[in-house]
Amino acid sequence: MIAVDDLNDWIGCMGGHPQAITPNIDRLAQDGMLFLNNHCQAPICGPSRASVITGLHPTTTGIYLQIHDKNIKKANTAANKSTFLSDWFEQHGYKSIGAGKILHQGGRILFDEYGPGSSMGPKPKKKFKFEPKDTGFPPGTQTDWGAYPESDQSMPDVKTAAYAVKKLGEKHDKPFFMAIGFCRPHVPWYVPQKWFDMYQADKIQLPAYHPEDMDDVPDMGKRIAEVPMMPTTEWAIQNNEWNNIIHAYLACTTFADAQIGKVLNALCQSEYADNTIVVLWSDHGYHLGEKNRFAKQAIWERDTRTVLLIKSPDTIAGGKCEAPTQLLDIYPTLLDLCQLPTNPQAEGHSLKPLLQNPKADWKHLAVTSYGVGNFSIRDRTYRYIRYEDGSEELYNLKTDPNEWNNLAKLNQYTAVKGRFDQHIPKSQAPLSKVSYYNINAYWQSKVKAIQSRKE
Repeated sequence: MIAVDDLNDWIGCMGGHPQAITPNIDRLAQDGMLFLNNHCQAPICGPSRASVITGLHPTTTGIYLQIHDKNIKKANTAANKSTFLSDWFEQHGYKSIGAGKILHQGGRILFDEYGPGSSMGPKPKKKFKFEPKDTGFPPGTQTDWGAYPESDQSMPDVKTAAYAVKKLGEKHDKPFFMAIGFCRPHVPWYVPQKWFDMYQADKIQLPAYHPEDMDDVPDMGKRIAEVPMMPTTEWAIQNNEWNNIIHAYLACTTFADAQIGKVLNALCQSEYADNTIVVLWSDHGYHLGEKNRFAKQAIWERDTRTVLLIKSPDTIAGGKCEAPTQLLDIYPTLLDLCQLPTNPQAEGHSLKPLLQNPKADWKHLAVTSYGVGNFSIRDRTYRYIRYEDGSEELYNLKTDPNEWNNLAKLNQYTAVKGRFDQHIPKSQAPLSKVSYYNINAYWQSKVKAIQSRKE
């Protein structure tokens, strides 16, 4: 299992950016099934990763916001009773091996053996482009971009890949579950110069941006998605940095792809090549100038849509599936493919039918939560968003892929909204007291409220 931090659909096989150089992920897509309409359960890494590993939706665990790894089981009763994915494999005869970022702080608690942990370093003494005191933005983000350090060997992801390669070259006396997590392209967007040199700096293509895009977004949508410490597109345009940001993100993505390639090559050269399932996923998407923001932390398409690739003996090679799927589906899918007993607590659905036939009947939709009462739901055509105050957004992704035209107030879409209403969870766990996340005034008020709450 390979996890990649903050990777949106800017990979060759998904076509999110026409210049993305990702030959290794693309090779995996040629050998496996690519889920083109896959979505996270929360648009930030802590709750998204907790959902993958527990098999539970945030509405069950109350883990909607960031959380320390050690506190996941403390979130509420359901979280406490959950069995981590790695533990389920261990309970059924597997050795678990991990390295890098699997949970928000790494994931050492998950594995029998754990190699190099996660790190967003190395970092220069002073930021290159986005120092708060120089830009006027408030502090609170690692966001910055530039060619740094000089050598790949200084990058933690290189050490993570080397550990995976080493483990795949060893003899194991029982089956193993290995999870490897890469930090790039998470901010800061730093990688050595050679990765920038793979792109022509003066020919970088920018994503679509509409200055009036937010005019038909409800106030609640703007409040929960506010990221005051992050650069805005208007700032990036005025300071001639948008091109540089896109260049840096692409360079970081290509660097991450190269580390993934090392792991895939080691697997192909190992004795485990023919009997190992591979799943690659990213914890959420990321805006890179769309909607006047460079951030995750929202429930539009760019934030919730994420990467999911699965290769197994049951997979149609080179398949592409457009059914709405979720990261939550990874847990039951892996148990199904490995012929392990089903965990009755796991709330996702096995993707095995879609691995065998990407056009198979699939009645499930993808549901993302961002705090109590804020939902984004995706089918094959539409994204429906409902906020805690009842305000709504509706987009036809076939005709409006940039989500520029909110259809929610048009009478002809009442029936469409009604279909989505059936998929909004009727029961929602309250925000867990072990959560933290003070990114804006809205979330500060939510965290303050739970800290004063009497259980």
